[in-house]
Amino acid sequence: MTGADALIQTLVDCGVDTCFANPGTTETHLVGAIDRSNGLRPILGLFEGVCTGAADGYARLAGKPAATLLHLGPGLANGLCHLHNGRKAHSPIVNLIGNHPRSHLEYDAPLSSDIIGLAEPVSGWVRQVSEPSDIAQDGADAVAASWGPPGQVASLIIPADCSWSEGATPVNAPRRSIPKPAMDDAVRAIADLCANGSKTALLIGAQGLTEPGLKAAGAIAEKTGVRLRLYL
Repeated sequence: MTGADALIQTLVDCGVDTCFANPGTTETHLVGAIDRSNGLRPILGLFEGVCTGAADGYARLAGKPAATLLHLGPGLANGLCHLHNGRKAHSPIVNLIGNHPRSHLEYDAPLSSDIIGLAEPVSGWVRQVSEPSDIAQDGADAVAASWGPPGQVASLIIPADCSWSEGATPVNAPRRSIPKPAMDDAVRAIADLCANGSKTALLIGAQGLTEPGLKAAGAIAEKTGVRLRLYL
């Protein structure tokens, strides 16, 4: 099995079912693996910012990781604005970013760039695949990292030869870490502020913008009179 097939099968086994893609030549084998997969739905975006924006929106609405497929550093750079938004919103996003084959990196081809340097400011987790045999585990680790808690952008950089090389195998889906509800002094202090009668605003973002979160915020506002402000 190629590295690309092992990676895509691992992502599917981890629960990733949608990939917003603007691929290029270095991602050819990943495109083929997605086509052969029965569990990962590809959606083509004509601009990388569309892909990352859609992945952010999907992750927020579906409450689970979305994937992107981006072409090298320039492709990633074209989508940075919405990855910034996803980082701020704790959206679980898995970026699959192609790179030149490892043997070509020393020649500084026209699209060569510091992909790690571009990814780090908008990602909570970044890794470059170092060996074809590692690609599936790296993919599983990326999905686990995107879940958090809290949710975050996870960026996996994939040299083309790690995609086309044979001998890789899928890995088991990681166990998702479920955070315990937070009921501590900070929460009680916030509740006291909301109920003290002074002019108070409640800033709502991330999971607070889901239907249950907004209903809870509305109930708090009705009970205490605080003003609601949305952080999108």
